[in-house]
Amino acid sequence: MDILVLFKAVILGLVEGLTEFLPISSTGHLILAGDLLHFNDDRGKAFEIIIQAGAILAVCWEYRVRLLHVAGRLGKPDANRFVLNLFVAFLPAAVLGLLFAHKIKLYLFSAVPVATAFIVGALVILWAEKRQHTVRIERVEDMQWQDALKVGFAQTLALIPGTSRSGSTIIGAMLFGLSRQAATEFSFFLAIPTLFAATGYEMFKHRDLLMRSQNDMLVFAVGFVVAFISALFAVRALLRYISQHDFTVFAWYRIVFGLVVLGTAATGMVDWSAGG
Repeated sequence: MDILVLFKAVILGLVEGLTEFLPISSTGHLILAGDLLHFNDDRGKAFEIIIQAGAILAVCWEYRVRLLHVAGRLGKPDANRFVLNLFVAFLPAAVLGLLFAHKIKLYLFSAVPVATAFIVGALVILWAEKRQHTVRIERVEDMQWQDALKVGFAQTLALIPGTSRSGSTIIGAMLFGLSRQAATEFSFFLAIPTLFAATGYEMFKHRDLLMRSQNDMLVFAVGFVVAFISALFAVRALLRYISQHDFTVFAWYRIVFGLVVLGTAATGMVDWSAGG
């Protein structure tokens, strides 16, 4: 087994796990990291599918008690409302993703569009954090389907790589009246059906590629485990962080990161892939 390939698996697993649930765009980071590590070929595409599954399972594990509680109360009004809210919030991104995924990947999955989305998303976060928040909903359990639908439409912005799924849903939810804690938790819960559906779709679409990659099972396993552990750490760290801080630091990180990518692309310091 090539040690360099295992090293790349560890790095990309860390990138996926640490960025999937923070408002800084895991897709954008993976596109850029894949360019730098020259791991964006067919093997890299299959690898990204596997490590995303690891990140999803981290959220399922972190919230296993609440998820099992809901499953055990299906048929009761509170559990039914929770499931309905997730389904309603999931639909907009699912529909638009199926309609436009090909064109988005064709035109936007490269360094410059990603870096631009990083900066634009950061400006939105800074603007949102300067607004006075009017909190109507303190807990996820208090949401109605109308609230979930609004958050679902906010999530559709994350179809643009570099925007951030968690950033779109958290900031959107806060603008729609959810508390910071409720917005963050609902973003985590919404990630479960959204990412499971996206991963399942990619697995089906690239099933031949995955079958051809059976010799890379050790590489995939390493990336999966690293993504799971790092995502679990990131989720717990973010929940602690937001209890006393806002998201401004993530916005400034996005701006600096985006400017570095645009600068290296413009000067030719880094030979980014097509579009960079």
